[in-house]
Amino acid sequence: MTYKQAQAAGGQVRTRERGTTAIFYTTLEKENAAGEVEHIPMLKTFTVFNVQQIDGLALTTETVSPEATFDPVPQVENLLRKSGANIIEKGQNAFFSPSIDEVWLPERHLFSDAANFYATGLHELIHWSGGKKRLNREMKGKFGSADYAEEELIAELGSAFLMADLGIEGEVQHESYIASWLKELKNDKRYIFKAVSAASKAHRYLMDKI
Repeated sequence: MTYKQAQAAGGQVRTRERGTTAIFYTTLEKENAAGEVEHIPMLKTFTVFNVQQIDGLALTTETVSPEATFDPVPQVENLLRKSGANIIEKGQNAFFSPSIDEVWLPERHLFSDAANFYATGLHELIHWSGGKKRLNREMKGKFGSADYAEEELIAELGSAFLMADLGIEGEVQHESYIASWLKELKNDKRYIFKAVSAASKAHRYLMDKI
């Protein structure tokens, strides 16, 4: 929650605690001079804190069973089906393989809930959208490189856009790349806007399929 949300709930963020930068995205629809509807991305950043960083909050003791029943979301299942991607649910790793043009996802029962399965699936689907036969994004960077981190940022933003449209709430998947993103933001002020532009194209490419 944000600092103000914590205060409104009767809590107080501890002194010297550092928050995490969160990104809020939405799109505005605007008709251009030709009468066509344009989708304009709107991006806002804000700082949030974990409840463990806040004193005075009344926390519940409820726990969620890891074996909770998977509750499918029809609109997301529809997108996964109509995307055209070859999606394989097997094993324990999530990845898109450009060489064989396949999306691999862990089996559904390995996730705590449907939302996090879909968050992972949509993240990999954004990677898939950048394949040579589709949007043809450059995905040449090695693990840990700036180029690799940029593609991950595109996938995170793109999946967040899809989740917002499809009504899914999930978790950020790749917090380990935040340091790389911040470094690039300092070096190139246009970095985030380039990533948002690429993510928006991927988002629209996939949403147009349904």
